[in-house]
Amino acid sequence: MSRKNLLNLIQVDADMPTKAAVSDNKLVGQVANSMREEKARQARADEIERRLSEGQAVIELDPAVVEPSFVRDRMPGDIAGLLASIRDQGQQVPILVRPHPREAGRYQVAFGHRRLRAIQELGQHVKAIVRSLTDEELVIAQGQENNEREDLSYIEKSRFAHHLKKRFPREVIISAMSLDKAEISRMFALIDQIPVDLIDAIGPAPGVGRRSWQELAELVQKSSGQDAIEIVRGEDMQRMPSQDRFKAIVATLKPRRTVRLPEVLSAQSGERLAHVKQSKTKLEITIDRTEAADFAAFLLNDAVALFEERRANSQLKKEA
Repeated sequence: MSRKNLLNLIQVDADMPTKAAVSDNKLVGQVANSMREEKARQARADEIERRLSEGQAVIELDPAVVEPSFVRDRMPGDIAGLLASIRDQGQQVPILVRPHPREAGRYQVAFGHRRLRAIQELGQHVKAIVRSLTDEELVIAQGQENNEREDLSYIEKSRFAHHLKKRFPREVIISAMSLDKAEISRMFALIDQIPVDLIDAIGPAPGVGRRSWQELAELVQKSSGQDAIEIVRGEDMQRMPSQDRFKAIVATLKPRRTVRLPEVLSAQSGERLAHVKQSKTKLEITIDRTEAADFAAFLLNDAVALFEERRANSQLKKEA
């Protein structure tokens, strides 16, 4: 089902700008094309919502009677920019809601979840268009609006698809997501591999794509998923932006390479200090006291004190 049929809108002209002629600087041409495509995509999304309000009654609702879609698509994220915009300029574009299928006087959002959150925080009434939509029509409108804006991260899209899987046939999911069957299957598999609590702890991770999430899934399979959850929930990581939390947990879960010491420790002058022998469980340093008496004395007298000083400095840095 197309969005045109679903919302009874005039078809938006989606023709993209003609690709720039190949110039001597191909990279500049590619960047220009990419910027034009992004601008056109945003314009299409704005046009869809603008046409929604044309010829339709826009009403104001108390946010207390409006609830999110029954299928979650977004994870909690930063809406500071949207809050500032609505505070300064008011709500420019209405949200789309349907009458609640079971509770009289209440509504469910088809799209406009971030605007609803911002309006709730500002304590204002929300401008909305009310349409009678079936469950299937609602999730298709919800998915296609997100696809036009492309502001959902990859993991949010994957979770949205996975939620739809519990209730709708694959054909409806493909229509809502505007993706092929193979990509939908990859999204299903990814969500099945990563603990839900770990995804929640990381957050939407904007800019992190499928391959990176797949790498995390493979690392989680080789380690303890519960340990990873506890690490990400730690205060240090929770202070990071979501995408940085993702990078940090991937770096933490990656196996560390064993640093092999040289077989002989030597001073800068070339003086041989000790022989080194190491295995997976032991490190042996052998000093010939006839060749390196000063080094032997250092290890016996000063090495422990230097170690304790280094450990104390590390603790201070963590507490700072």
